[in-house]
Amino acid sequence: MVEIENLRPLAPDETAQFDWLDAPHVRAVVAALEKARPGGARFVGGCVRDGLVGVAAKDIDIATQLRPQQTMDALRSAGLRAEPTGFEHGTITAAVDGEGIEVTSLRADVETDGRRAVVAFTDDWRRDAVRRDFTINALYLTPDRRLFDPWGGVADLRAGRVRFIGAPDDRIREDYLRILRFFRFSARFAAAGYDADGLEACARLAEGVERLSKERIGQEISRLLLGPRAGDALKRMAEAGVLARVHADAPDIDAAAGLMAAQPDAPLGYRLAALWPRAPAKGRDALADDLRLSNADAATRNAICGALDEIEAADVIDDASARALAYRHGPDIAAGALRLAVVRQRIKVPHALLAALDGWTPPSFPLSGGDVTAAGVAPGPEVGEMLRRVERRWVAEGFPDAARVKAILAEELPRRR
Repeated sequence: MVEIENLRPLAPDETAQFDWLDAPHVRAVVAALEKARPGGARFVGGCVRDGLVGVAAKDIDIATQLRPQQTMDALRSAGLRAEPTGFEHGTITAAVDGEGIEVTSLRADVETDGRRAVVAFTDDWRRDAVRRDFTINALYLTPDRRLFDPWGGVADLRAGRVRFIGAPDDRIREDYLRILRFFRFSARFAAAGYDADGLEACARLAEGVERLSKERIGQEISRLLLGPRAGDALKRMAEAGVLARVHADAPDIDAAAGLMAAQPDAPLGYRLAALWPRAPAKGRDALADDLRLSNADAATRNAICGALDEIEAADVIDDASARALAYRHGPDIAAGALRLAVVRQRIKVPHALLAALDGWTPPSFPLSGGDVTAAGVAPGPEVGEMLRRVERRWVAEGFPDAARVKAILAEELPRRR
């Protein structure tokens, strides 16, 4: 095991994505912390890990030997905004010029129950490192660009593997969310294949996923689905008995993988529809509930599923039926559902049709309730019914002009009840 005192400078081939160290807001926060405790602040986790593989950091996290109140005082004394966003667990968010940085006191777990931990604050970098999940996430970088790597995370990054720190079962029992995180991080970083010990531990302890809050499950699954090699991760989750703990419906992993390969920029709602293509029945939306989906993501997924049902019930999809689908659901939803039907190998759709649909704007129905009452239908529910009947025929005929719509109305008037 690498000793805590062993800090090494970044190698020349590791420095490409660490320009953020010199950003004014980062320097301001570090200066405030270092003034209060020299040598007591290090960057940690994803910003260090991603920088080492040449990816720009999305979020900056700092670990500090200061206690939470000391962190607050140090930041505010320097004229910086400090918010106790997770004070009980040692996290303070520093804000400079609209940029946020999370600063967390070094911690050691005192008690865990698989969902949350009771922590004690410490000055010991090793104790803070041992409570983290994977070797590649227990990486620390000093402000002067020296690296602390107590668990061989850099070697694992270079080898393309994701390993739990210590015994996988112990790390998982501390927080069962680490099962889902194992698959997400493996999908992103484990080019050499999934760690066998970690995979077996996730399978053994899969039932622990059911102890997690739905919000945490949903956040992790959403991140996994939007990441690279998600299809492989889903397959391994299913084989390990984990995916069934997330949502009870049988997944279509091949379709999800196919859609993500064909459309790397497909939004979350489309990916969810590919993975779980059964449209919800009226009433409870089980998937939206299980994953605590946003209203927008749930609506997109359900619209795709509804359009997909119509497509797969049809004998053939031609230009007219595709445009009718786009009129009912919108061009984006219709095109997404058609692409998904192709991936599922349920129907053939010419590429030219999809291209034409992408640039098509559905027309407005050229008939109003006033037109119907002017034709002799008494105001009331019958007006709406007549509008629907005429509209169905107008769509089926390929959206003819207003003159034809009035003719359709005249044909329908004698047929009303």
